[in-house]
Amino acid sequence: MSVVPALEADVLRRQDPELADVLLGEAARQATELQLVAAENFTSPAVLAALGSPLANKYAEGYPGARHHGGCEIVDVAERLAVERARRLFGVEHANVQPHSGSSAVLAAYAALLRPGDTVLALGLPYGGHLTHGSPANFSGRWFDFVGYGVDAETGLMDHDQVRTLARSHRPKAIVCGSISYPRHIDHAFFREVADEVGAYLIADAAHPIGLVAGGAAPSPVPYADVVCATTHKVLRGPRGGMILCGAELAERVDRAVFPFTQGGAQMHTIAAKAVAFGEAATPAYAAYAHQVVANARVLADRLAAEGLVVTTGGTDTHLITADPAPLGCDGRTARGRLAAAGMVLDCCALPHADARGLRLGTAAVTTQGMGGEEMELIAVLLAKVLRGAVDAAGARAAVRELTGRFPPYPG
Repeated sequence: MSVVPALEADVLRRQDPELADVLLGEAARQATELQLVAAENFTSPAVLAALGSPLANKYAEGYPGARHHGGCEIVDVAERLAVERARRLFGVEHANVQPHSGSSAVLAAYAALLRPGDTVLALGLPYGGHLTHGSPANFSGRWFDFVGYGVDAETGLMDHDQVRTLARSHRPKAIVCGSISYPRHIDHAFFREVADEVGAYLIADAAHPIGLVAGGAAPSPVPYADVVCATTHKVLRGPRGGMILCGAELAERVDRAVFPFTQGGAQMHTIAAKAVAFGEAATPAYAAYAHQVVANARVLADRLAAEGLVVTTGGTDTHLITADPAPLGCDGRTARGRLAAAGMVLDCCALPHADARGLRLGTAAVTTQGMGGEEMELIAVLLAKVLRGAVDAAGARAAVRELTGRFPPYPG
């Protein structure tokens, strides 16, 4: 599929050339820069086709067979397909595929299990916790009493002793395990043990690793957590959106928390695209992809460390890497700016037990493009050269264009 020619021939070019230029420009940017944002990926042409389908026209408040609008017979089939495929893919009794985002999924999980003022134990924001894990700027921090646990100052690994101590002293109603920048596998069995000890619900925020779980490249939280919240993009390679997985005993509470408590009408085109992505993720080709994502991340982490960056926890088990560029002479924000000018797109993140910001990058998108270990080595070397000032932005951008030109996200 060639995205740019398709857009040029599309009705949008004739009706609204100004906006068509925007879409064409973004397609060109994605194809000619290195997409290293850990939360991003390239969907398949089939997922894009579902997103742009007539299902976008349908209002469908409620659930299949119990909608508040007529004419939902066909879109009900799409949602049932998405639910059944998610259930099979993750080995779970119930799936709700309506959440508009990962944050929406977490909001609904809290609504299903908690009441305002309840105490929740979660990874602190300075250590990689998400906004929905207690940020005072977010609904979570305003409505609930969050207690944050951290990571070990030496290893960067989650501090299990601290988790247990805080759980015993605060007796939270729920414990959240999950992170936006923790590169290692989470010990879900440990968190289940602590939750049972203090009588808490266990909520797994698996927004980042769920795609690896689908491909058998990461351990599943499903056997341990009461509720699993996730996104359907990132490594999972579906449309931007969320989902909730749980056992049958919590299904009705979760469904009511999504609709009508926290959301209105379902986005049926997005749900159809989720169904497509779940179908793709059930294939051997996707499993191979998920394992290659991890292999690429390990190569990239090792080479970044060899180039002088301080890689958090000394490596990664997943698709993402966090690193401190200070030894190369710049902080995280400065580094991100230099790399952006060179066509290397990534994020900043908090560094555990430090005031400075580091870099967060991932391998999901470049692996979708077909890159492997050799390309990860090239990326690490080029990144380090940019940060050291050994190559200027123009020279680096030329190297990036040469590399991405060999691995177009949508060939043809």
